[in-house]
Amino acid sequence: MSIASPLRRALRSVRARARRLGERALEPYLGSVFGVDTARRVAALTFDDGPHPEYTPRLLDSLARHGARATFFVVGAAVRAQPELAARIVAEGHALANHTWDHRSLPTLSPAARLEQLRRCAAALAPYGGDHGLLRPPFGNQSRASRVEALRLGYQVIAWSDHAEDWLERDAAFIAERLAAGLEPGAILLLHDSLYRVAEPERADRSPTLAAVEATLARFPDYAFVTVPELLASGRLRRRMWFKNPEADWLARFEGVADPFES
Repeated sequence: MSIASPLRRALRSVRARARRLGERALEPYLGSVFGVDTARRVAALTFDDGPHPEYTPRLLDSLARHGARATFFVVGAAVRAQPELAARIVAEGHALANHTWDHRSLPTLSPAARLEQLRRCAAALAPYGGDHGLLRPPFGNQSRASRVEALRLGYQVIAWSDHAEDWLERDAAFIAERLAAGLEPGAILLLHDSLYRVAEPERADRSPTLAAVEATLARFPDYAFVTVPELLASGRLRRRMWFKNPEADWLARFEGVADPFES
């Protein structure tokens, strides 16, 4: 074996360690929040892609029955088309946060287009006291460039500690068990009260998600379900460097699917 081989391995190890140390140093600034450290039995239910004219009101009724609060990462175009739902969400104690204007994968856009997505959504939410400087990128897609741009606009990016795969064909029992498995103090759980663009019509039905939420709220009365802003104030933020490239095959499924609120 030549001397060069162990030397190359050593150099690779040094570089990898330097990258890890560099990312750790940047984590407080570029890291995305996926929960909080707390001993309290408190967690945040989050719902993406709405509001939806049928499913969001039913979900709000369920949350009200159990005295639970949630955070809705909404699409600006949907809010503009349904202002009464945005007003109701806030009036009932929930939080409205930014999920972009029309649910585009941010890394696929130009910097100018990304900024427009965030600003247009923020403007749509502002009349209702929404946004809170909280952003969830569509599909969870995020590049270092899009994260830096969000930081410059003052956004905290909110990821999740667990999800229920409710954008797939899952029944209520499966979703409820996923929620139960992911529920822990400080958790942020990802769900959908709508699917903004539906490539497979059979997945549009949010009834299994709503039934699972109802079952979860009834099963865990000892948990306080709060908004993300409330959760972030309850403990030390858990962050990680969350960078996820768009999956070309997945995004291709939505090509040609009509925007439900296209003007």
